[in-house]
Amino acid sequence: MTVYDPFSYDVHEDPYPTYAWMREHAPLYRNEERDFWALSRHEDVLAALRDPARYSSRNGISLEPDLWGPDAVKTSGFLAMDPPEHGAMRRLTGEVFKRKWVTAQAPRVRRLVLDRLTPLVERGEFDFAGEFAAALPNDVMCEVMGIPAADRDAIRADNDLLNSCEDGSEVRGRATLDAGLRLAVYYVGLVQQRRRRPADDLTSALVAARVDDRPLTDSQLVAFLFLLVSATNESTGKLIGNAWYHGWRLPEVRRAGLDGRAAEWGAETLRYDSPSQMMARTLTEDTEIHGTLVPAGARVALLPASANRDSRVFPDPDRFDLDRDTGRHIAFGHGPHFCLGAALANLEITIALTELGHLVRDYEVDPARATRIHSPHQRGFARLPTAVVRR
Repeated sequence: MTVYDPFSYDVHEDPYPTYAWMREHAPLYRNEERDFWALSRHEDVLAALRDPARYSSRNGISLEPDLWGPDAVKTSGFLAMDPPEHGAMRRLTGEVFKRKWVTAQAPRVRRLVLDRLTPLVERGEFDFAGEFAAALPNDVMCEVMGIPAADRDAIRADNDLLNSCEDGSEVRGRATLDAGLRLAVYYVGLVQQRRRRPADDLTSALVAARVDDRPLTDSQLVAFLFLLVSATNESTGKLIGNAWYHGWRLPEVRRAGLDGRAAEWGAETLRYDSPSQMMARTLTEDTEIHGTLVPAGARVALLPASANRDSRVFPDPDRFDLDRDTGRHIAFGHGPHFCLGAALANLEITIALTELGHLVRDYEVDPARATRIHSPHQRGFARLPTAVVRR
């Protein structure tokens, strides 16, 4: 029997054969050792995302013991809330992340792309994942939140540690815990600074916000910072790296992507190899799923990356196709928990791949020295050595 374990390094290297087996043979999968169920088909994952009353986020979205339970809101912020509280907290960001605001960010994002990318391309060889793909969304979000440029690389380094796991272990290691503590201390300092001296940034706006006519506590504000800086950025950076890798692997995709099809390159990567692999939910009532009665209180892992490879929705799903209709992918989730930063992520992805096409005529990746991240939730590269040929 095929085993799905989101904490296994073997699964991280290539989860898609496991997902394919699950979709066909165990659409309701049970992992007794970890004590969770999993849904892998597009129809099932989509239905669960649309039904937060039945598939609740109240215990968080992570299976790790120290991130799961009634206190999950302290680390996961509004991701560990259900409607209507979830929506009330999301609305505190105001116009930020909405379509008009995102469109206005294009010049800023392009400047940040070129600031990072131009010297790397001139150098000719660099780590695409670490020096560019992960750095860009971190730069953008840190600027939005008001984090100084001098602190951003250190913030990103701790974020990388924060989202890692040890092979086969659901218990976070000492390096991960230390990174979380450093980030918490930094975010508390930023919040206190903005209480004393507000600035023109989202952190200051959140400090000034009110819920039920009360200001947010430091704990709530720090949870916001963890979510927006430490969590949201991860997916965008991993997606850009995944697109680059598959472009190298598939010459026709590389050629078309560099020659102007940046938007399609990014969109198909979101479907084909989504950074967002798994999120957990709590089942709130006894529910029959694929002929099995799953009890209230059960932990259910939703697998959007598997859903995006479901042949019932996407013909020939294991083929990377720039001409594919990707409109039904759920890489950004669905329903009330649809990714708050989806529009900004799409803007960053498209501008990054477009500017790469303007500067780079061709490139190579060194797969022998490439390394993947190891996370139960995210898929992407920690290191992606690249050599480019300039235009």
